[in-house]
Amino acid sequence: MEKQSLSLAHNFRPSNLSEGKPPAIIMLHGFGSDENDLFSFSSELPSEYTIISLRAPLRMDPFGNAWYSIYFDANEDKFSDDEQAIASRELVSKCIDEIVEKYKVNQERITLLGFSQGTILSFAVALSYPEKVTNVIGLSGYVNEGILKEGYKNYDFSKLKIYSSHGSVDQVIPVEWARKSKPFFDTLNIPCEYSEFPVGHGVAPQNFYEFKEWLTNND
Repeated sequence: MEKQSLSLAHNFRPSNLSEGKPPAIIMLHGFGSDENDLFSFSSELPSEYTIISLRAPLRMDPFGNAWYSIYFDANEDKFSDDEQAIASRELVSKCIDEIVEKYKVNQERITLLGFSQGTILSFAVALSYPEKVTNVIGLSGYVNEGILKEGYKNYDFSKLKIYSSHGSVDQVIPVEWARKSKPFFDTLNIPCEYSEFPVGHGVAPQNFYEFKEWLTNND
């Protein structure tokens, strides 16, 4: 299959399946990065998946992209632009529909793979539109309840599963924030596997192999 036109620029790796609708992995990169970042994993991920790595809509100067702005106040505390995050949440939701239609993937086997800001957004998309997402692999992120759809606690999460991991010495997003994710998902009865690795704001090799195995066992 050839590359299709979506609402967001993206990288694409086709599935090797010759018949039927393949499962899909949709990648959401971190703040200041682009669609090439997580796509570097694609050669090591199972070949039956169609892989789409999306580029965030906000251009940064001098390079890179963001799903939403992060601001620093006078005390150097940072906070997120939740309005922009919600707009990106809706844009990713729209892209999922486009991917299902144009790339002919299996809408019952959609995995979101995010890093950092991309994880925060992946969680928001899955919790706001659980009918569109089967799995979330959330690396180095956390749940921002401020960007979830109102009334999400009443949604049907019966087909959703989560893998969440974090670096125990992450200096960008405190590990304490990530540790709240599994208890949060537990209250919604969403199965969540949580792991920590002795690294900073990044993905250790053993982290990659663990989420790859998790995906194999849960899709």
